[in-house]
Order: sequence, then C-alpha cells, then structure tokens
Amino acid sequence: MLYKGKLTLSGVLKNSVSAYKNRIAFSFVDETPVTYGEFGKSVSGLIAYLEKAGIKPGDKVGIFSSNMPNWNIAYFAIASMGAVVVPLLPDFSSAEVSNVILHSEMKAIFASKNLLKKIDDKHKDDLSYIFSIEDFSVDNPEATLSYNINSRPKNKYKVKEGDLASIIYTSGTTGKSKGVMLTHKNIVFTARGGRDYQPIVKEDRFLSVLPLSHTYENTIGMILPVMHGSAIYYLSKPPTPSVLVPAMKKIRPTVMLTVPLIIEKIYKSKVLPTFDKNLTTRLLYRVPFIRQKFNLLAGRKLLRTFGGELKFYGIGGAKLNKEVEKFLIEAKFPYSIGYGLTETAPLLAGMAVGVGKLQSTGQIMKDVQVKIHNPQRYTGEGEIWAKGPNVMKGYYKEPELTKEVLTEDGWFKTGDLGLFDESNNLYIRGRSKNVIIGSSGENIFPEDIESIINNFKHVAESLVIQQKGKLVALVHFNREEIEHQYNHLREEVSQFVDNKCEELQGELREYVNAKVNKFSKIHVVIPVAEEFQKTATKKIKRFVYARDLVLK
Repeated sequence: MLYKGKLTLSGVLKNSVSAYKNRIAFSFVDETPVTYGEFGKSVSGLIAYLEKAGIKPGDKVGIFSSNMPNWNIAYFAIASMGAVVVPLLPDFSSAEVSNVILHSEMKAIFASKNLLKKIDDKHKDDLSYIFSIEDFSVDNPEATLSYNINSRPKNKYKVKEGDLASIIYTSGTTGKSKGVMLTHKNIVFTARGGRDYQPIVKEDRFLSVLPLSHTYENTIGMILPVMHGSAIYYLSKPPTPSVLVPAMKKIRPTVMLTVPLIIEKIYKSKVLPTFDKNLTTRLLYRVPFIRQKFNLLAGRKLLRTFGGELKFYGIGGAKLNKEVEKFLIEAKFPYSIGYGLTETAPLLAGMAVGVGKLQSTGQIMKDVQVKIHNPQRYTGEGEIWAKGPNVMKGYYKEPELTKEVLTEDGWFKTGDLGLFDESNNLYIRGRSKNVIIGSSGENIFPEDIESIINNFKHVAESLVIQQKGKLVALVHFNREEIEHQYNHLREEVSQFVDNKCEELQGELREYVNAKVNKFSKIHVVIPVAEEFQKTATKKIKRFVYARDLVLK
C-alpha cells in the first residue's frame, strides 16, 4: 500500500500503527519482536517521559547507540513531539561526541551503556538527562524520573512537514564534520520515493547491518519499511560472517542494504578463490560464455547464503567495483545501485533490480531535478546539482557554508562529478575535491585507478593521492590471504610475507600502468600495514592520508 499521508514522521507512525497493529515491526534476531501496536504504545509512553524531563518542541535530543528496536522508538518519540533528533555514529571518537553535544546544543541524549564512556564527564553537565537506551532509565544519579509505557502525553503536538526533524553530523572524507538539517518532508518524501525502485510490502523482512545514525540506513532501512508495515531485524553483535550467516539463514531477509565494501569482500574472499583454485578453472573462467555459466552457479549459491529469499540487495554510499558488478550481473543477483548524499536525505537516483546499466546509478527519483552544471564539451562531465523536496534546509549554524552549496533558487551543489547517457541514466565519475589535475591540466579520477588496483591479487584496499606532482598508490595488502596461500612455508613465514609484499608492489605498479592512460600512471606504490580509516559508509577518509604522507 502506497503511503499517502502527511510527509511527517508522526504521520508515518500514526498510519502504520493503525494499519499494521499486529504485525512485527522490529526485533533482534533470536529475541521477542515488537509489534506495530506495541511500537506506537512505546513511543507514546516515551513522549510522556520526555515531557517530564522538560523536553519541548525544537529541543535537540541525541541518540548514541548501535542498532536496536529502542533506537527506532526513541527516534520516532523525539520527532513526533516536534523535538530534533541528533544521531551520533557509534564509532565517533570522544572528541567528535563532545563537538556534536556542544555544537548542537543538545538537551538530552539516549546512549547505550557501552558507549557512555565516550561522553566526556565535563560535558555531562551540559546535558539535562542521559537516558540508557536499553531500558530508557535515567543515567543521572540524582534523577527521579521513571519510564512507564502506559503513560500518555499531556500535549498534542502538531508537527509540520517543514519542521526540522533531524541534524545529522557527517563523518566525511574531507575531515570537516557538518550538521545537516533535514526536515520531516525531506526524510519522508525520500523514504516514500524509494518504493519507486522496489515495491515494499508488509510481508518483507529487512535485515539491518548499517548504522541507523547514517541517513542511508535511517531513511531507506528504517522509515521506508515502517511506512509499509515490514519487519526489521537487528543484530546484537557486529556483522561478522559468524554472526551474519546464521542470522540470514534464520530470518531469510527479502531486503538488505549495504555498502560496496561488503559485497566486494565476499567476491574476493569467497567467489574468486573458487575459480582460482587450479589452472584448469582459471583458464576456463577466462572464456566469456563459460565464465557466465560459472558466475550464474556462484550467484545461486550466494543467494542461498543470504537465506534464499532475497529480492533486493541495495548498494550505496560509494562506487561499486566494476569487476564485482559484472559478476553480480552475470550471477543474476538481485542487486541495485543507489546514489545520494546526507544532504539529500539521502536518495537522488537509483535503479530497479535487473534493469540497471554497468557502473550507472540509474534514474533520477521522481519529482527531483538533477542537472550537470557546466558540462565539459566533449565528455559531458560536470558537477551534479540537485533540486527537490529531499534537499536539506542547510548546515546547522553554518550560514556561509550553506551559501556555498545551496544557490538562491534552491539548487544543491553535490560536489560529485557525473554525466547522463542518452537514456538519462546517471554515472558518477568521482568527488570534485578528489580529482587530481595532471601536469597538462588533465582530470585524473583516483577512484578509477583504485578500482583497477583493488582487482589485483592480494590487494585488500587502496588509495591514490598526489604528492609533489606524482601519483602515489597507498595499498593495504591482505597479509592473511598471502600467509594462507603459502602456509606450506612454515619457517620464517613473516619474513616471507614481507618479501612477497615487496614483490607485489613492483608487479602492481606495472599492472596498473599497463591499464591506464599516460596521465594516470602510478609513480610509486607504498604499502600500508593497517586498514584505512573509513566513514560510516566505508569510504576511506582521504584527508588523513593526504595530510600525513610526505613523499621523499
């Protein structure tokens, strides 16, 4: 059933509680679920609780927790009374948490017990209340408040579509954390529009693996299924294979949302080794029609691993590796690519399962305008600008920064470079801030080079930057993979792996330079021992490495 109510979170809640009262709303895997009826009752009780705590419309209230049913209850309670939700990513550092508390002028916060230590003691006095999200108890020792699910709010709140619903602080690749102001209309319009790419029904089962504090999972992975009465399941532990595989087998999800890194790791660690285990299969896999047959069989096996009933596997947050996408197409795996930013709540474009084009993010969302600003004459590439009901109000307390990205007539400058094909499919070339200008003025897209590097044997991830006019590839080799392949050399294995990595550096440089144009050739390969620092959507924080590396 298509949602036709007010574009407010309180409107979504009221409609879903009425229409799907006895259906499962949320649950941890292996725990007692919360029905939509219970969800509505819990939200109502929590609003009454927040009233007693002195929270009023417009007040900022934080949520600092891993995914759980109570995260959603807190979110809808805060938003439904006209207060403003400030989600914090669980992997924020203490310094980042302090910055958000102070900058947002937060009145109270819901925090999980394991994250309380990240709230600096000196900032606890800045908060009227700290609530434990596990049971909504008050963490403040002197507090006398107690949560009662049967309580009812004293006030009737009339939330408007244009009211501020959330301030989401980005943990971006550039290092500057900004508070993105999203209205009720921004969020609900985008969630409703997501259904155009994949019909969602009350029988659907979502398995959540991305943080709810990120707008991608928040809008598409929580509000969209709530809007249509679907069930959402959460993991009580981090989504490692030993946790995720049994959960998928039990829940048999029909919908999952992920970032490229997850499926890329599955492809490199599970799929490729199957075809690379001996010379015969390696040679056969190079023959196109045989490779397609192999990939189709691998796709069926992969689908069974995901529970066997998956119909939509959404991928967003970063660009998907081209070789991995070719595999997904030939495997007939039900994947879909989406594109957007936190500032667009987050969706701008997407594609339905089975109709996408390789490396495209698909068609623009209905009732949203997207144009290529100042396209280059021959390539058609330019900065992507967007306009529509999903575009943010601006950056909180940053009017000058807001003016830089929002034009007077409402166009949002995404900072991404892209182009349209003849069928109006959108293609993303990369971030304009990441583009490297060659010695003769050529545009060099580091993401394209990284995609080639990441397909090389034993490479886990990479980052291409420019130093002193030279292209430098920072590469994290998968040492465990090398050790496993050469485990028959048990003596001095560490020294052997070190030597192997040095050997791979030279091979990798030759491999990349044979596949790129003369402007994109790598000058040097530098191994990185640890995994790269990443954002919530698993994009590498480029600024950290561009700042710290000094090429000799």
